[in-house]
Amino acid sequence: MFPACKSSQVCQCLRLVKGLRKKCLPPILHVSRLNSSTSSSPVPRITTHYTVYPRDKDPRWEGISMERFADEADVIIVGAGPAGLSAAIHLKQLASEQGKELRVCVVEKASQIGAHTLSGACLEPKSLQELFPDWKERGAPLHTPVTEDKFGILTEKYRIPVPLLPGLPMRNHGNYIVRLGHLVRWLGEQAEQLGVELYPGYAASEVLFHEDGSVKGIATNDVGIAKDGSPKEVFERGMELHAKITIFSEGCHGHLAKQLYKKFNLREKCEPQTYAIGLKELWIVDEKKWKPGKIEHTVGWPLDRHSYGGSFVYHLNEGEPLVAIGFVVGLDYQNPYLSPFREFQRWKHHPAIAPTLEGGHRIAYGARALNEGGFQSIPRLTFPGGLLIGCSPGFMNVPKIKGTHTAIKSGMLAAETIFQKITDENFHSETAGVHLPEYEENLQNSWIWKELYAVRNIRPSCHTALGVYGGMIYTGIFYWIFRGKEPWTLKHKGLDAHQLKPAKDCTPIEYPKPDGKISFDLLSSVALSGTNHEHDQPAHLTLMDDSVPVNKNLSIYDGPEQRFCPAGVYEFVPVETGDGQKLQINAQNCVHCKTCDIKDPSQNINWVVPEGGGGPAYNGM
Repeated sequence: MFPACKSSQVCQCLRLVKGLRKKCLPPILHVSRLNSSTSSSPVPRITTHYTVYPRDKDPRWEGISMERFADEADVIIVGAGPAGLSAAIHLKQLASEQGKELRVCVVEKASQIGAHTLSGACLEPKSLQELFPDWKERGAPLHTPVTEDKFGILTEKYRIPVPLLPGLPMRNHGNYIVRLGHLVRWLGEQAEQLGVELYPGYAASEVLFHEDGSVKGIATNDVGIAKDGSPKEVFERGMELHAKITIFSEGCHGHLAKQLYKKFNLREKCEPQTYAIGLKELWIVDEKKWKPGKIEHTVGWPLDRHSYGGSFVYHLNEGEPLVAIGFVVGLDYQNPYLSPFREFQRWKHHPAIAPTLEGGHRIAYGARALNEGGFQSIPRLTFPGGLLIGCSPGFMNVPKIKGTHTAIKSGMLAAETIFQKITDENFHSETAGVHLPEYEENLQNSWIWKELYAVRNIRPSCHTALGVYGGMIYTGIFYWIFRGKEPWTLKHKGLDAHQLKPAKDCTPIEYPKPDGKISFDLLSSVALSGTNHEHDQPAHLTLMDDSVPVNKNLSIYDGPEQRFCPAGVYEFVPVETGDGQKLQINAQNCVHCKTCDIKDPSQNINWVVPEGGGGPAYNGM
């Protein structure tokens, strides 16, 4: 599991922590947490996590040693996704070319590299080509070049074809349909061959700081904490990893990046990020209906024109008739009765979609939030001791529905900037943690910035009275003709959490029951994600105020968390005695999509990392 480390101490420490997990923790069991039904009665504690209830004020922690082992590297990278692994790879490539010694460590919360990765995905290969010009010879898992590209508008019963003219962002000529988790796993193998130290199963839970306020590194999560927040006999502190510079590549809505935005005021001069949730399934279909290389995207039904979203159907060429399907819903939707999961299940019954799935069977399910703010929502990317890359700050090209190529490139640019500075004997940093504003300058001079600037107005153009269709008209006029050179920049509506209307102002949505053949219930879907968490630990879905879900979210918005969560984590259930309801949190169901942290109208939910290795176990999603 572990590479040959330059520091035997860090390897021994991580092996010890892993051994304690395996030997001492009890098997997975189903656990729920409860809330009070009324503001007049005492509110039983739902949240027991130490980020809400500090341990230094808890008498159960008296006498417990909180000392942590610390180790040092040149560069620490948080998150082994396309961006983080590309940064690690390129750092070692540059070090090898110039005969330099450079220690690069990557920590990843998933139990295996790629196990938390989920995307469509249609890959634009130009940044991979820059990273590995010989990627084909190295066996990169790009098996399905796009051969057919379609786009359509769905009404309730019909599909209206829309031509994909050359130059439109949705055109996919020259791209590849991939299983991104497999590509990430392959990148991990390339990184290890170059000498990068990979530590899957160890979640970065805390940012560490020098006395001057610059980032010092990260700490991995503690293990051996009971669900009531008390220490178990097997409690073990995480470890500290210090570095000259720390790269944060956590993916969309990273929990450490949230802290950094506040500490360094990184979002001071940009708009709030806006998001969507993407839900995906893998199907084995009838071979007669399988067309390897075919791509189809749609907008329209079952969403109304004011709810941004759409779908994809990708036919993979991987030795069996495999089709990836997915549905994306913008999290700026207004109706609290909307359920992204149930919209996805309903969409599959459309006459243009169902024939592909009939006679087939579903083999995988998952969900993940994605950035949609684009150019307007990019924060300041550097701060003393660290920087942001990939989907953490949000480099997704929304109309293309692609962010992997920009994530890889951002990692490479970060690597080039870091290597140039930390290997320069004459370089002197004014702070203990190295500050590299040059990275942001290099990114602004790259094709990433030009690409995102050109499409900056497409997503916010959907906020007119015409909704999504107004965005399509805008794209046809101002992007296809003028290539995004219009002398204005449109704004987003604000935080997605603030867009919900009170339930009394909205119409409940009646969803059809799943048929068990094409559409399915939520819990059987979550089972296909492989998600698993140690049950005897504090819920990592923390509440700042345990009374808010019932007293505000349920009373005003009819409990939208029970609908926007794609994994059945949040439920409002009857209280044991008397009238009313209480919140039940099924934390073990969580697929780490981050939707609750984004869409909660009270902004009362704070997602933090569970014990490392917990979460979904995606296989090539």
